[in-house]
Amino acid sequence: MKNKIYYWSPFVSEVATVKSVINSAYSVNRYLNKKYESYIIDVFGEFEKFESEIKSKNIKIIKFKKSNIINFFPKPGFLRSRILYIFIFLRYFFPLLFLLKKNPPKILMIHLVTSLPLFINFFFKIKTKVILRVSGLPKLNILRRFFWKLVLNKVHLITTPTEATLNDLTNQKIAERKKILVLRDPIIVSKDIILKKNSNFTDGEIPLNEYFISIGRLSKQKNFFFLIKNMKDYLIRNDTKKLIIIGEGEDKKKLLNLIDEYKLEKQIFLLGFKKNIFKYLKNAKAFILTSFWEDPGFVILEAAYLNIPIISSDCPNGPKEILDDGKGGFLFKNNNEGDFKEKFNDFLNIGKLEMLEKKIMVKKKTKKFSLFQHSLDLQKILNNF
Repeated sequence: MKNKIYYWSPFVSEVATVKSVINSAYSVNRYLNKKYESYIIDVFGEFEKFESEIKSKNIKIIKFKKSNIINFFPKPGFLRSRILYIFIFLRYFFPLLFLLKKNPPKILMIHLVTSLPLFINFFFKIKTKVILRVSGLPKLNILRRFFWKLVLNKVHLITTPTEATLNDLTNQKIAERKKILVLRDPIIVSKDIILKKNSNFTDGEIPLNEYFISIGRLSKQKNFFFLIKNMKDYLIRNDTKKLIIIGEGEDKKKLLNLIDEYKLEKQIFLLGFKKNIFKYLKNAKAFILTSFWEDPGFVILEAAYLNIPIISSDCPNGPKEILDDGKGGFLFKNNNEGDFKEKFNDFLNIGKLEMLEKKIMVKKKTKKFSLFQHSLDLQKILNNF
């Protein structure tokens, strides 16, 4: 009989971690299927829109009862997310506990909203080994620090996506160092990327090879206001060039107002959420990331795989590590206008050979984040259980 691995990752908005969860479960089924089988727990219907993809990868789904109460929560934002965290804990406490008691997996991989499984693992006797996957350095207030230091004593392992986050967690001293290790996200699935990048490009108003691209949720974290403000002068001087931003979020209206204020409606486009980002990435002059924080920075790696030049903030914790302190791209000081413009100018004036060297260097990094490499790293972990 195969050992079961359950993935618990309820999410309140579409974030890159969702892709990592699905790909990690896929890597189990594709490369470790002689010993293991993977399941994704769909807590309140958050994985419904990914159901066809999940099933196509032979990942099994465990569905908890969907609640219509969620429809009455506030609009997306900080308040809604906090209410939803509390709701998940109270509404799905017994369903998760009963699942782990009656049909326990060998491994429970937990992401994102983790307070409930951490609580159950600490206060109840279960046979399952829990692995906490940290996506970015947690912001630890006094209450959360106390909770983590308490419950992490019974967690079997904590994984981080980068060396920098591992070092940060170690310095925070909230868990034993021997419990923490790096497990890189399975971001690069070559077959999927090649298939998607060759899809037809239908946005006729955007000329091929004449645009810059940025991708992410329209939220404070991604710092798109900084991007638009600092691209303004360049776009005014070069009216054939465009900037496209892919993503949805709470800052959309404010960003549209800023674009309107600068009279750049014909040069800056908010395209909304796109299921296939690769057909847009492959033709871009460069991918620009202005985030306040990223860990590791999924789209940086996807752009690198497609040989697209990368201009990125040196925000914690992924970009600096991926771009090797700027050797694999153009790294500017986080939220620093002067340094952004300097590095953007460096990009515009770089020679072809030097650019090629940067592309090769950063593309080599993508191998560490491949589906196959993730399965090898995961296998090493599972061999110790």
